[in-house]
Amino acid sequence: MIAATAMLASCAVNERATDVTGPYSGIIVGGGSSAQQAAQEAWTVGFQTTNSRATIEYDPAGSGAGREMFSAGGSAFAGSDRAFTVEEIATEPFDGCVPGTGIVELPAYISPIAIAFQLEGIETLNLDATTIAQIFSGEITQWNDKAIAQFNPGVTLPNSRITAIHRSDDSGVTENFTEYLSAAAPAAWPHKPSGEWPFDGGEAAQGTSGVVDSLRNGTGTIAYIDASRASDLGLVSVQVGDEFVPYSAEAAAAIVDASPIAPGRTEGDLAIEIDRTTTAAGVYPIVLISYVVGCQDYINDLEGTLVRGYFEYIVSDAGQQRAAESAGSAPISAELHKRAAAAAALID
Repeated sequence: MIAATAMLASCAVNERATDVTGPYSGIIVGGGSSAQQAAQEAWTVGFQTTNSRATIEYDPAGSGAGREMFSAGGSAFAGSDRAFTVEEIATEPFDGCVPGTGIVELPAYISPIAIAFQLEGIETLNLDATTIAQIFSGEITQWNDKAIAQFNPGVTLPNSRITAIHRSDDSGVTENFTEYLSAAAPAAWPHKPSGEWPFDGGEAAQGTSGVVDSLRNGTGTIAYIDASRASDLGLVSVQVGDEFVPYSAEAAAAIVDASPIAPGRTEGDLAIEIDRTTTAAGVYPIVLISYVVGCQDYINDLEGTLVRGYFEYIVSDAGQQRAAESAGSAPISAELHKRAAAAAALID
């Protein structure tokens, strides 16, 4: 995968105007979140367009793989659909970082996690958190189950089996989805939030692309996916308070702005603690905040300079707008941009 990504980056380099050199040069390799793939492609082109001597390569191998690769010093930065925990930061080696200097984590990509399905003739369904949990746990197995029908009067639900699809790899999308289920429907979902699916059953697929392929190629399928990949699929509106809220970039951004920075974090670590149980109007609670992660102080100074420049571009208005246009993500707010820019500036 990294070779293919490198080829794309090389093509982007060749397409740049030769007279736009910019202040940054060199090559850095990152990897991780497959949900970030479209945004990373947009950021790479945007950054390299004004820095023709710089090359950014990104391998969308999944959040877990990205965190492991970065921690082991195998990449200059990671894309992750969750932040490192405080415990992980205390124990991971972070071999590319100067020992004891910490890491920088920036919320760079905000997107709803869509619950998408494939049912002929049905474009939308209303579901509450408990019913969603029961579908993905295998407790509800038929589409015309009364638990689904009660929220969807007038919809003719088929008497057919539900195929619930989950990620087979360690995934930040899975961790965000199971965090929502655990918080909003604890009786129906007693499992601890995790990037790894907590039990056997259902259908498993590798990466975002694998899940989307299984979803589209099946009948009676349902899955949780980054919303940027949900076009032309049936979509679930999620119950929040007394209303059913469809996903949107605006609804996703609303919950992020209302959520605090997680406790125990350093100045450069902007891990956000999402309130999954909010009942605020117009807020969509199944949200993925995907981070770019780097060292605060790199052993390789040239690498640190290029990562800093790239991260500053990612959280800039221009970078956020490129991601929104390419991947349908929600640009970070002006206040969050200010904090993220200050955190990126700490990188050395």
